[in-house]
Amino acid sequence: MRKSYLLWGILGLVALALAGFGGWLLTLPNPVSTAAPDVPPSETEAMLASLKPPKRERPLVAIIGINDATETTDYMMPAGILRRADVADVVMLATDAGPVKLYPALTVEPDATIAEFDAAHPEGADYVIVPAMSRDDDPAALEWIRSQADKGANIVAVCAGAKVLAAAGLLEGKRATSHWYYLERVLELSPTAIYVPDRRIVTDGKVTTTTGISASMPMMLTLIEAIAGRYKAEEIARDLGVEAWDTRHASGAFRITRPFATTVLTNRLAFWRNEELGIRLQPGIDEVSLALIADAWSRTYRSSVSTIAGSSEPIESLSGLRLIPDQAGAVVAADHIVPTFPNRPPAVALDETLAAIAARYGERTMDVVAMQLEYPQAQENMDARGAGTN
Repeated sequence: MRKSYLLWGILGLVALALAGFGGWLLTLPNPVSTAAPDVPPSETEAMLASLKPPKRERPLVAIIGINDATETTDYMMPAGILRRADVADVVMLATDAGPVKLYPALTVEPDATIAEFDAAHPEGADYVIVPAMSRDDDPAALEWIRSQADKGANIVAVCAGAKVLAAAGLLEGKRATSHWYYLERVLELSPTAIYVPDRRIVTDGKVTTTTGISASMPMMLTLIEAIAGRYKAEEIARDLGVEAWDTRHASGAFRITRPFATTVLTNRLAFWRNEELGIRLQPGIDEVSLALIADAWSRTYRSSVSTIAGSSEPIESLSGLRLIPDQAGAVVAADHIVPTFPNRPPAVALDETLAAIAARYGERTMDVVAMQLEYPQAQENMDARGAGTN
């Protein structure tokens, strides 16, 4: 009898939990089409003026990461884009010695530690790029970023890197933005920060913030334009497959919607269908495409990604990043190898990756990935589909 009561009690709790979750789902909005407003030319001109190199004719750019968990695209894409532009010296840093384990995928050998950088460049960097990190309160990272700001560096936070700047006290009283999911956290850490909607990039003095993961591409093109002019930025944009990189953004399109939450829950619950996919690392691989592709496939809630190579030795990418394989000599079935589209520009490779995700797991899962990347091009299609079902 007691066992029967216990069972019914458990079933009752489960039913209440499901009812509560179902009620929460019903409160979520459906996707809606939202247009990005125009940006006054004067605003763009002011931003470019603020991003001019503060110290050197050929600027020094430092990209900081913490060793145990720094966001993949935020860390790799700035280095890849700026190095192919060859308008600055770019150094990839870590708070401690050893590799930087990126999330949700990939591992990279940094060029130096922050202590080694300080010893070589006591005057500091011209620009410091701050990716999203698993912790926004890493003491070494916060202290070093503050010190670079005190030395006059332009500080650029990509995506949820704004949380790190907020924790460092650098967003107090500043206009700013961040990845849509972390805005509340940014404002908790920096209550006097002023959120600016409908802008993919926001600059206030020597502090710049961006929206989500995919915004690192227009951010780096903007930085190239500020350093070397419009013509150079257009040249690199063509190489990347990017047609425009202005700061327009439809912030209202990026949020947790009913289809988003339902798809994430469905994919998580179907854990037996999860797949381990492989990416082959080849010398000279385009690190910008690689970062976007690995990031996207790792955000489906249906798949995880590991890198494979013939040996455990680091593989050097197109722009000199040293990539550490997850598996050496592993045999992976052909249908579990992720295509890297070596003959496509990175932006096109991302679009084709999203299409491949849709083909494998469905459009709803592709939409979930695009929402996490805060990718406007894919979001336009998502909004159109969602608006059609209202």
